[in-house]
Amino acid sequence: MTLFTVIIGYQIMVVLLFSSFTASERDLALGKDSDKQLTTLKLPPCQACKMVVESFIKGMERTARNHFGGGDTAWEEKNLGSYATSEVRLVEIQEHLCEDDRARDQCLTLAEAWEQHLEDWWLGDRKENSDLTQYLCVDRVKHCCASGHFGPTCQPCPGFPDNICNNNGKCKGNGTRKGDGKCNCDVGYTGQFCDSCDTNYYISYKDEKKLLCSKCHTACEGPCTQAGVKGCLACTEGWTMDSERGCLDVNECFASTAPCKRNEFCVNNEGSYSCLACDPSCEGCSGDGPDMCDECANGFLLKDNMCIDSSGDVSYSDTTRYLTYLGLCVATCIIFHNSPVLASGVGLCVALYVTASEYMLGTLQNNNFLSTVLKYFKS
Repeated sequence: MTLFTVIIGYQIMVVLLFSSFTASERDLALGKDSDKQLTTLKLPPCQACKMVVESFIKGMERTARNHFGGGDTAWEEKNLGSYATSEVRLVEIQEHLCEDDRARDQCLTLAEAWEQHLEDWWLGDRKENSDLTQYLCVDRVKHCCASGHFGPTCQPCPGFPDNICNNNGKCKGNGTRKGDGKCNCDVGYTGQFCDSCDTNYYISYKDEKKLLCSKCHTACEGPCTQAGVKGCLACTEGWTMDSERGCLDVNECFASTAPCKRNEFCVNNEGSYSCLACDPSCEGCSGDGPDMCDECANGFLLKDNMCIDSSGDVSYSDTTRYLTYLGLCVATCIIFHNSPVLASGVGLCVALYVTASEYMLGTLQNNNFLSTVLKYFKS
């Protein structure tokens, strides 16, 4: 190994190591930026309050020593003794609040601001109200509303409590101090209270408490009265109206003007059609495969109503023909050894057969050539 080779190898190793360190530093920087974005993320007031509550509940689970009672104070006191409601446990919970990366800065700020509320609930109020979300977010800091209410004063949503927006939509601002309480209807429903079917939908079920809207058939242009093509009041493109059966599919493939190009065939679909390429052996076709050709393409011959590769067929025919000729010649030679006179007659017959065969084959090939030329000039 020469000195020059050692130097080059050392330089390559240094470059690779430098590239590796650079990539690692870049990935680390990107990871830090991502972490910073998560921790500095700022959530809406109600969502932020619920985040603090969720973190506090996780602290209760963590300090329950595998005996978390889901916030049931009586159960916890029974199973955890005095530790269940002790300040020691509260301190342990508060020390690990907001450890999740998501909006951690905002969570810590709010937890510090609401420390007294959390202590009041922990040391006494939770016996009367075990729901920390209701206690803190709704009743104390007033960042949220109870479910089914909206706005600054927590007004009830339309249809509260059992039929909000007819159960076919969502109340804007539900559960928060935001929103106007208007119904944001699900797909297929419309109206101030989501109590009507939208365009292209029909009533499939209705009683005093429930409305069910279903989508019209794809053949319908605009509204419909029932399921299927019979329910259409008008038909979309690709369909035609029948007074008894409703919208019927138009078969574009039977149109007077062919919808597809020369080397394509038409396939009818509901309300439309598709053009698919003919088999490579075809020059025009009515369907898929070499047996559906209008004519055979160049290099293909019609055999048994199917266009086949002429090169392979000719090669096979040539081999068979020459083997036949060879067999006749061998037979003539054998006869010649026994009877030269008879062999002369047989040889003459063989010569005439070969000449006639080659003449007929040449005529057919010339005819194929002429037909190809004529087809070319016609196109």
